[in-house]
Amino acid sequence: MTDMFEFKNRTEEFSPLALAFMGDAVFEIFVRTYVLSQGNRAVDKMNGDARKMVNAHAQSVMYHKIECMLTEEEHRVLKRGRNANSHTVAKNQTAGDYRHATGLEALFGYLYLKGDLDRLKELFLKCLEQGDN
Repeated sequence: MTDMFEFKNRTEEFSPLALAFMGDAVFEIFVRTYVLSQGNRAVDKMNGDARKMVNAHAQSVMYHKIECMLTEEEHRVLKRGRNANSHTVAKNQTAGDYRHATGLEALFGYLYLKGDLDRLKELFLKCLEQGDN
């Protein structure tokens, strides 16, 4: 039986939407960890802060912040995720924002499954930076 936590050499076998499926959860964990690091508060306040970061528009902005610092391999994954046809659009979000968010999530899923947590942290910290791209 294969180890269900061993994906390092198997990342290419997953579709961009499967990578985004995993990346959505990984991104949420990173956001919740960041929000919690800002101090213990009422859970509804923490949820509100997290929602500001976990939505298609915010993730689209983050996509553009990190796009220029990606390796060729990472950029390929980002574009595959962005171009995946999910047949879904989030409420109150543009199709472009939704596609960019899917690309970002695919990249996060890919790096997580590859086991590259240091790179995930680096990219997430860049996502958090204020100001222009």
